[in-house]
Parts: sequence; C-alpha cells; structure tokens
Amino acid sequence: MTTYKQAGVDINAGNEFVRRIRPLVRSTFRPEVLGDVGGFGGLFGLPPGRFKEPVLVSGTDGVGTKLKVAWMMNRHDTIGIDLVAMCVNDVLVCGAEPLFFLDYFATGKLSLPVGEAVVTGLTEGCKQAGCALIGGETAEMPSCYAEGEYDLAGFAVGVVERATLIDGRDIVPGDMIVGLASTGLHSNGYSLARRVLFEEAKLDMGAKVGGLESPLGETLLTPTRIYVKSVLALLKEVPIKGLAHITGGGLTENLPRILPESCTARIAVASWPIPGIFDLVQQTGRVGDDEMYRVFNMGIGMAIVVAAKDADRLVASATKLGERAFRIGQIVNAGEQRVSYVKSSAA
Repeated sequence: MTTYKQAGVDINAGNEFVRRIRPLVRSTFRPEVLGDVGGFGGLFGLPPGRFKEPVLVSGTDGVGTKLKVAWMMNRHDTIGIDLVAMCVNDVLVCGAEPLFFLDYFATGKLSLPVGEAVVTGLTEGCKQAGCALIGGETAEMPSCYAEGEYDLAGFAVGVVERATLIDGRDIVPGDMIVGLASTGLHSNGYSLARRVLFEEAKLDMGAKVGGLESPLGETLLTPTRIYVKSVLALLKEVPIKGLAHITGGGLTENLPRILPESCTARIAVASWPIPGIFDLVQQTGRVGDDEMYRVFNMGIGMAIVVAAKDADRLVASATKLGERAFRIGQIVNAGEQRVSYVKSSAA
C-alpha cells in the first residue's frame, strides 16, 4: 500500500512544524488579531475609532536569489526578516501602518530545523515592523525543489487615513531628497553580485575582503532594514511629500515612481557613504556606474521628499530615531532623465 509519505509528503512533520512555530507566531499578535494559529484564514479587526476613512494598502514580494546565499551559508534565521522588510517597506511608502503579514514557504522536503529558523526570522521582522504574523502556508512539494532548497513569498496589509495618504502629487521643483541608509544590498541585485563574486572572482563565503567589516557571507546575509517605526514617527513630526523604497532598480527606477511628470530628481552621489560591498562588486566585476545605480540601492534604502525648509529637521529627527540620514538630492524641473547623478557632496 502506497502512502503520501512514500510519495514525499510527511503530514506528521507538517503538524509538528505548526506545533513548533505556534508560540513564535503568537508572539507577534496585536490586540486586533482574532482567532489563533491553524485556522483557514487569518482574522484581524481594524483598530476601532482610529480612522474616519481607512484605506487598506497591500503589498507582496519575495527575497530573490538572496535565498541561495542562505543555502550556501546554511543559515536561515535572518532571511525571514528580509521577506517581511520587502513587503512592509513597500506598504509604508503610502504612509500606511503595516497591520498584518502572511507568508508562503515551499520546499521539496520539510526540514523542521530549517523551517523553524525561517519562521524565527519572520517573527523578528514582524516585531520590528509592529505587525502581526496571522497566517501562512507551508507547502511540501517533492521534485519541485532541489534538496535543501526552498522558496519564500510574503504578503502585508496596512492601513492609512485617506486624508493623509502619501502619493507624491505635492512634490515640486526645489524640494529636497533625504536618504535613510541601507544595511547593504538588502534583497536586490544578488544575481549580479553572486556572478561577480562567486562565479568570476571565485571568492568563498568566509573570505575576508578589504572594505568589509565582516566575512563575505555574513555581509551578504545582513538583513534588510525595516524602516516602519522610524518613518511612522517622522510622519508625525515633518510634512513628508513622498517616500520611495529603494529596491531592485535602485534610485534610478524607484524615485520616478513617486514623481509628478513635471519633476525629475538630481542626486549628489558623494553626499552619503557607500558601503564597501558595493565597491567590491563594482570593482571586481568592472560594473559601470549607470548599471550599479540601476541595480542596487547603493547605500540608500528609503528616500524621503520634503520641502527644502524641512530637510534639516527631517535629518535631525531621523538621526534621533537611530537612522543614518543624509541630504542626497533635489527635485528639479523635468529633463531628459527622470533621475540624474552629479559627482558632488552638496545636495
């Protein structure tokens, strides 16, 4: 008699996985969470009395080929932070407070220690963002993934008052761009970085390279920064006109997503310190400047547009909140390029 387990799916292991992660998931719950782990759907009640016209904002993402670095390092407790970050930072740029998060974890054969480590990262990310992990899906799919491999996707929902929704429509020439520092590559550009560093330069994960504070593998696994709590606090202090999460596409592709057609952004590339990992990739792979700024965040994970008179106050407030903030550019009249770069330290 053939069984499901013989076909590659272990129901008992799945049940044990849920048992192990239940306390981790519960640790992220907010008062608005209804129900418990294991239901068919996650239930969340909107905070009563807080909003006149609540607008729900949703976002979904993955972590790309950064997963391969986690597999190569056999370290899985931070990749979940990346997954949460990629979703909640996107929701945040509308001015929304992330409320809850769901994940999708798929693998060929479920490893309980690996799965538990991944969920540990998810719960840490949710705590950093102040949102609840209210559901998810664990899929064991034999023959779909190589041994030891898995895939991750995430889904976040937030809420913002319609009257305070941030959409960039008030941005005008003369406004300033303030950048919040990234922690490194975050979760973008890893296909290029891996090709340059591992396939072409033949470096290994333990390589100690000049310009990096940690071995190469640890540097590449540094979790994506979650800006939620800082930016939500800044929104109460400074009139913010626009927010851009700098992910795949870099400043070149992401800033135009919030700019009116009448505006372009001029970025002073010497106005912030660029982390060593970007220099390593560029010099090792002989990657051009245009390509670097179009693929990577180059050290800026979140860009904020404010009126010129508010820029210094924004930098000071962000610094007090523990962010490294820099005046990185200015909004100017529309030109041939939506984002241009000048080799200057003055924004």
